Amino acid sequence: MARTYGGVAPEQRRADRRERLLAAGLELFTSAGFRHTKITEVCARAGVSTRNFYEEFTGKEDVLRTLHDRINSLALEQVTAALDKVADADAMTRIATLLDVFIDTVTVDPRLPRLNYVEAVGVSAELEQQHQVWVDRWATFIATEARRAAARGVAPDRDYRLTAIALVGAATGLLREWQAHEPPLPVEDVGAELRALMLAAVMRPEKISEIPGNPGALPDVKESSREGDQGGGRLA
Repeated sequence: MARTYGGVAPEQRRADRRERLLAAGLELFTSAGFRHTKITEVCARAGVSTRNFYEEFTGKEDVLRTLHDRINSLALEQVTAALDKVADADAMTRIATLLDVFIDTVTVDPRLPRLNYVEAVGVSAELEQQHQVWVDRWATFIATEARRAAARGVAPDRDYRLTAIALVGAATGLLREWQAHEPPLPVEDVGAELRALMLAAVMRPEKISEIPGNPGALPDVKESSREGDQGGGRLA
């Protein structure tokens, strides 16, 4: 039988130690910066020896990966639970719920978006792969809601994969701006902007759907001639 100290089992002590290291990593990575933080500094802040550190993590990048995954997992868990509560609601209500709960979860602590969208970017191939896993998960989640809207006749019946990926990128950009902006931007404004973007991208107005070549174009709309328009609208 494992020996307890002060009435605390070894498993609990180890779990507490791990949480202190993660908390220290979150604080230091988002203040001093991931690249400028040393493992000894994380250990000192957590009150943990370097020997115990390496019993929990392979290095400081392992701490960063764990935090990045935890933040995304928490957001996905909260969003899923919220959508379960509005299972029979209309598409606009579900989309608004999805985005509002996501924004509320990742902005409850300003350090969360800084770690996810600033400090955890460009660190290593392994971490970039984890980023991509989460982009895929969130994109699938959004595309599923868009298809649900299409099934109810309030959105074009099409493949929403690329739209969903674009919306994940938009969310990332808005949250990067939010965590860096001085004075702080109202969280409500960020949420409202993202909600407007998603509703516009999914529930496309009739005129937008009629643009030739548009992914949401009606099937009987034919491409128009582009002769005489060779120089117009081209980006350098």
